[in-house]
Amino acid sequence: MATDQDPAPPATERRRVWTTPPGVALCVEADIADPGSRGFVLQIGEAFFHGFVVRKAGQVAGYVDRCPHQGFPLAIELDRYLVPDGSLILCGWHGAVFEPMSGACVGGPCAGARLTPWPVEAVGGIIRTA
Repeated sequence: MATDQDPAPPATERRRVWTTPPGVALCVEADIADPGSRGFVLQIGEAFFHGFVVRKAGQVAGYVDRCPHQGFPLAIELDRYLVPDGSLILCGWHGAVFEPMSGACVGGPCAGARLTPWPVEAVGGIIRTA
């Protein structure tokens, strides 16, 4: 416990990056349900990238895990980026909803905005950064 004589060290923020190098293997395609989603945190040097992948109708799309409304990560619960029926991506903080394959906001406080795309691809059953 910190006292006046022994103050706690200041909190340090983890540096963030918003892009990743191509060709990084993320997971086996079958690791993500269809429809389904999964979050990823990648260390790039001394910084960290936060993103998620959505799989729907045999296609995959990736996004930076940051809502355009207030910049919060979208999921409140690990890997729960989709509404229960898998039809839309949901920002659990303020209720914005997004089309899974385009990232377009179709309802909520940032209607008309878009999620920031994270280039990913599924080739040979492996999802990789593109």
